[in-house]
Amino acid sequence: MKQDSGNWSIFILLSLTWGSSFILMKIGMENLSIYQVASLRIVSAGLILFPITLRHISRIPPNKIGLIFLSGFMGNFIPAFLFCIAESRVDSALAGTLNSLTPIFVIISGVFFFKITIAREKLWGVLIAFAGSILLLFSKGIKGNTDISYSLIIVFATLLYGINVNFINKYLHDIGSLKIAAIALSLCAIPALLILYLTGNFQIFLEITTYKSSLATLTLGVVGTAIANILFYGLIKKAGVIFSSMVTYGMPIVAIGWGFIFHESIGLMQIISLIIILAGVYIASRNINVWLKSTKQKFYLRFKPNRISGNLE
Repeated sequence: MKQDSGNWSIFILLSLTWGSSFILMKIGMENLSIYQVASLRIVSAGLILFPITLRHISRIPPNKIGLIFLSGFMGNFIPAFLFCIAESRVDSALAGTLNSLTPIFVIISGVFFFKITIAREKLWGVLIAFAGSILLLFSKGIKGNTDISYSLIIVFATLLYGINVNFINKYLHDIGSLKIAAIALSLCAIPALLILYLTGNFQIFLEITTYKSSLATLTLGVVGTAIANILFYGLIKKAGVIFSSMVTYGMPIVAIGWGFIFHESIGLMQIISLIIILAGVYIASRNINVWLKSTKQKFYLRFKPNRISGNLE
C-alpha cells in the first residue's frame, strides 16, 4: 500500500511539473526572447545532469554517443525551441493540450518510419485523437493562417517526440534511460550555450527586470526537464511502463488549469476537444500496453530463468 501511494505521489508530481511547463514558458518569454528561454532551459538541464554524465559517459560505447546526441537533439533541443516559438502566439493551455498527441505520433512514426505493425483497433485511437486536435485548432475560430501555423508547430514538436521514442527503442535499447537523458541533455547544452551567448549577454539574466522570467526558465530547465526526467525513469522502474505512461493524461488537465488561473480564454469547445483527444490517446495507449504485456510474456517464455542455476540474468 505504501509503495502504491508513493507511485501515485510521483505520478501527480510529474503531471503537475510537466503540465506547468507550458505556463513557465509564457512567463519566461515576458522579458526574455524565445531563443533565450529555450536555450537557457536546455543549458540549465544539462548542467544539473552533468555529474551523471561524467560518471557514465566513459562506459558508453563510442558508436552510441552520436546516437544519444541525435536523440537529445531531436527529442529535447528542437522541441524546446518549437514550443517557445509556438507559445509566442498561442495559449499555454492549447499548447499543453496538443502535447497529448505525443503517444499518437509514437504509433504513426513507428508504422511509417520504423516498420512497426499496427492493429486495426489502434487506428481508431489515432483517428479519434486527430479529430479532437482538428476541433481544438478551430475551437477559437479562424484568425488567419498564422495562428493555425503556430499551432501546427506544436504538432510537429510532438511528432519529433514520437519519432524519438521509437528511435531510442530501436537504437538505444541497451542503454539505461537515465544515462541517455543525462548525456543527451549535457551534450545538447553545448549548442544551446552558444545560442545563449549569441542572443545576448549573460548579464541580462541578473537584471531586476528579467528576474521573474529568468527564474521561471531556470525552474523549467532544472525541475521541469532534468529532475522530472529522473523521477519519471524512477517511476518506470518502480511501477512499470503502463502506469508511467498515464502521466500523459494528467499534463493537459494541469496546463488548462494554469491557463484558467492566468485568464487565458478557455471555452466549452476546448474542453470537449480535450476529452476527445484524451479518449483517442487512451484507446491507442491501451492497445499499446496490451502489446507490451504480450511481448514481455513472450520474451520471458523464450528466455526463462535457468531452473538448475536459478540465474535470473
